[in-house]
Amino acid sequence: MLPRGSSSMPPPPPPNTVAYFPPPRVTLPSGLEILRTYSGAFIFLEILFGTIVWILVASTQVPLPLLQGWVMFVAVTAWFLSVVFLCVFLFGYANRIAVNWNQTDFLFHGATFVFYFGAFLLQAATTSLHHYPRRLNSTTYVKILGDHEYNISVAASIFAFATAVCYGFSTALALRRWKL
Repeated sequence: MLPRGSSSMPPPPPPNTVAYFPPPRVTLPSGLEILRTYSGAFIFLEILFGTIVWILVASTQVPLPLLQGWVMFVAVTAWFLSVVFLCVFLFGYANRIAVNWNQTDFLFHGATFVFYFGAFLLQAATTSLHHYPRRLNSTTYVKILGDHEYNISVAASIFAFATAVCYGFSTALALRRWKL
């Protein structure tokens, strides 16, 4: 029981109180200076190599839609999010948004590394199946990938691996900034 006249509610705040938001925690520079750091260079390479993966996978006839559909989804989504992430630093929004950007950087690049490495494995699996026959109709069999598509698929696998490596290095740099 509470004594008479007391309440379990906290006292009201003073009338002129303003909500406090901690300042953003960011160790990467804003503006074009971001591109002069290792992290900025890796983000630029992620966007460049991701674009190449996207183009190469889209230029095949997609013989295995389940596998290459996932590769395409990961490539396009990671490319879009990397562009947004880079723009946040290029245009200085990182200094205006109260977020722990070092932690956000680590979580984004870590998750994207896992997804992109999986996409690389699926693209490499698609490439490795190029000798297997695919039934076109009741009497005709063709290879899953023709020679030209095989070459494109090899290039897509190589660039998917390079992109995954860039995301891995970005994850390591982000972890170093966040925890050290």
